[in-house]
Amino acid sequence: MSGYATTVGNVVYRFDDLKTLLAKATPARSGDDLAGLSAASAEERVAAQMALSDLPLKTFLSDQVIPYESDEITRLIVDGHDSAAFAPVAHLTVGEFRDWLLGEQAAGEVLAALAPGLTPEMAAAVSKIMRLQDLVTVAARIRVVTGFRNTLGLRGRLSTRLQPNHPTDDPKGIAASIVDGLSYGSGDAVIGVNPVSDNLESVETLLRLLDLVRESYRIPTQSCVLAHVTTTMDAMRRGAPVDLVFQSIAGTEAANASFGVNISMLREARDQALELRRDTVGSHNVMYFETGQGSALSANAHHGVDQQTCEARAYGLARHFQPLLVNTVVGFIGPEYLYDGKQILRAGLEDHFCGKLLGLPMGCDICYTNHAEADQDDMDALLTMLGAAGVNYIMGLPGADDVMLNYQSTSFHDALYLRGVFGLRPAPEFEAWFEQVRPELPRMAGLLLEAGGDL
Repeated sequence: MSGYATTVGNVVYRFDDLKTLLAKATPARSGDDLAGLSAASAEERVAAQMALSDLPLKTFLSDQVIPYESDEITRLIVDGHDSAAFAPVAHLTVGEFRDWLLGEQAAGEVLAALAPGLTPEMAAAVSKIMRLQDLVTVAARIRVVTGFRNTLGLRGRLSTRLQPNHPTDDPKGIAASIVDGLSYGSGDAVIGVNPVSDNLESVETLLRLLDLVRESYRIPTQSCVLAHVTTTMDAMRRGAPVDLVFQSIAGTEAANASFGVNISMLREARDQALELRRDTVGSHNVMYFETGQGSALSANAHHGVDQQTCEARAYGLARHFQPLLVNTVVGFIGPEYLYDGKQILRAGLEDHFCGKLLGLPMGCDICYTNHAEADQDDMDALLTMLGAAGVNYIMGLPGADDVMLNYQSTSFHDALYLRGVFGLRPAPEFEAWFEQVRPELPRMAGLLLEAGGDL
């Protein structure tokens, strides 16, 4: 197409191509400002949103923001599109699609069936013209259920990733944080450690610790050491107890190359994990992906596409692998990309909405760095709105403070708050285990700390 245009008053606004239109229509955020992609004024932003609202959804099937020939994620999105699933909304514009999503006909099962027919750019586009309450309303209808050793994403449930990071990968320190989290009923989504070192021996030590904890106390959950996918593949070849394969991913081939990954590598890793057959509830949900707005821009690999659309494209990549867990680490990259609490709030709800609309089991690391214009009150607002929106899981850290990655997230207490306010419970298998072992937790604590010291 040659471009897009709309008139506001007596002024004609023109947008050269689809990626420009999407960028100009995006609610304000510092990353797009940094990239020189955002609207020059509030009026131009509204003009772009008006033009985007009138755009037929079918446009996204023929007009790609990154060319098919030069990006493997574009090829994955285009080649994997399900035209039969798309048919119920194929006649709509972006604006009409928003109205349709907010209507009574868009029930959860209808949206689940629609997901394979939507491209990431469609999801990004409609999110740009939605209010926060719209994003919450639609996402709350969608349940994406996955399973490994327990069942995640069921209605009325809220799970947590127990994140026992330590600044020196000390097994005893990690075990202490695991004890703390388990005592609050945290860890049903995953007990997942970010290792300081990607050294294979260190990663294997942590994998053995997590597996020892889980096996010793028959905890119906899964563990993960969030090493680079190639390190995890090497660990699996050496017989390490790997439940989930982790990788950070982005929405462009070039950005993923900066992470040292590509689609072929992720497929190989998934196949390796499936061969281990370590799950008991599920049969194919063996991947864990993390994403975040701004990752493609920070790698200078965004191709002039706004950061929120790039983020949605990462979800298009993630869903190809049927992951157990996906979460946006929403405020982690810093104020260069999401400047303050308001921008982090908007981004977190956009990401959750887009991921769920595309059929992903979305969680969120509700977080900020200490140099951002944000605080824990801002995180409480996002935490509460995501609770209303039916988020699958959040993070659980001792005191909400990650002493290794040096950022602020959510605590074990925050999960209890959310469960209490909305009447939510942990994954059913984990809940039953927790109620059974609750009297034994003090004794378990001592044994866990002893095990950590032995490693």
